[in-house]
Amino acid sequence: HLLLVVGRAVAQQRLVRDHERLLQDAAERRGAPTIVGTAPVLAKATQAMQRAAAAEITVLLEGESGTGKELFARALHAWSPRADGPFIAINCAAIPETLLESELFGYEKGAFTGAGQRKLGRVELAHRGTLFLDEIGELAPALQAKVLRVLETREFERLGGTATIRADVRL
Repeated sequence: HLLLVVGRAVAQQRLVRDHERLLQDAAERRGAPTIVGTAPVLAKATQAMQRAAAAEITVLLEGESGTGKELFARALHAWSPRADGPFIAINCAAIPETLLESELFGYEKGAFTGAGQRKLGRVELAHRGTLFLDEIGELAPALQAKVLRVLETREFERLGGTATIRADVRL
């Protein structure tokens, strides 16, 4: 009986390792970046990222500048069921506040001077994919409220528009 139980445990571990290897191979084919390092904290973060990738949840990546938040966001996207969708990254601190709203949500023709045609925003372009908002803490409070609505309801309006648009996007 003991040999049977141990044999099943070994077979189960082999299946788990094979499954993890297949997931990693699939993620690499989808363009997942390689996260290099042996530190226990990095291994723990990578495991947490892989668990989060499988779930349909919003993910907050925190860390100092240069610690690899975008690398982890790209890996999370590649490991997720959304890997076949777009990965759209936007640096919220690099775009002037006056342009950021139109970059995120787009605009309708005639919404402001120079808006000669409809423009889709990054939220809409990331439909069925992942939107990485880098430096989100730099957003103006009014714009934070609009992003919060997208987080909660996955809905928004383009500048100058009245129609509510739904976006199936992971943030």
